Amino acid sequence: MCRTLLEDSIVGRHQQWMAKYGRNYEDDAEKVKRFKIFKDNVEYIDKVNSEGNRTYKLSVNEFADLTTEEFIATRTGYKISSQPSSPKTSFRYENLTEIPTTMDWREKGAVTPIKNQEQCGSCWAFSAVAAVEGVTQIKNGNKISLSEQQLVDCVESNNGCNKGSIDYAFAYIIQNKGLATEENYPYQAMDGTCDQQMASNVVAQISSYEDVPYNSEEALLQAVANHPVSVAIEAYGRDFQSYSSGVFTGECGTNLDHAVTVIGYGMSDDGTKYWLIKNSWGTTWGESGYMRIQRDTEAPEGVCGIAMRPSYPVA
Repeated sequence: MCRTLLEDSIVGRHQQWMAKYGRNYEDDAEKVKRFKIFKDNVEYIDKVNSEGNRTYKLSVNEFADLTTEEFIATRTGYKISSQPSSPKTSFRYENLTEIPTTMDWREKGAVTPIKNQEQCGSCWAFSAVAAVEGVTQIKNGNKISLSEQQLVDCVESNNGCNKGSIDYAFAYIIQNKGLATEENYPYQAMDGTCDQQMASNVVAQISSYEDVPYNSEEALLQAVANHPVSVAIEAYGRDFQSYSSGVFTGECGTNLDHAVTVIGYGMSDDGTKYWLIKNSWGTTWGESGYMRIQRDTEAPEGVCGIAMRPSYPVA
């Protein structure tokens, strides 16, 4: 009896969830399959939240009818470049000692609103663009939403919606002498042919790009104190997929599969230090599209490998 009531309750939650996110399935078999996945995820989310032993909460978000494997296949898209990345070996902030205790580049006008890569493995483009938007605003005061689609279409070294490297994106922007606006070269969430005319109508330029010394959260802190920084992380796992709020402490490893942008850092009310990241999964995921990830752990690579491959453009 109790089991039936629970099942009925989850059926009701699934119907409400479908209505909320405008989800329709092609046939009854697909709906049954998706309901089973939804039910499994909801039970896990409820269990985690009821245990109350984590510094973060999960929620039944728009990805609740996807398995972890399906989610990763459609919503990530980072690959490590096959050659040494940045052209410079020195780190310009290594002697920086006066570092603010907190930083949020949103408050300084250097972060455009949350975007959504949708079902395209173009996170690398969103991470690179957010970093370029940041250094552009910091340099000249202009907050401009720049084009991810230009990178998806035009960076030949990457594979568009089928994964890419952040540093290859920076290298293309330098070679192309800049990026167009989002408005002039809008996002399509699919691979396209490079429109050279639109790509030549540039509004933001960078002169170079540099890597942050790998596996050093201290070096990453020095860089983020100056501007947003592109990073790669491992986003695999139910907790990451269903993250809602708080400081994320895992579960995740160091198999880097997703690119995001660190736009600040701080400390939560309970004293947990965190990195503030801008993601590209829309505003319904996380803290209105953002996430806080635990900072200053004993592991040099950081939680989810956040300190393993950071890099940034130089305006």
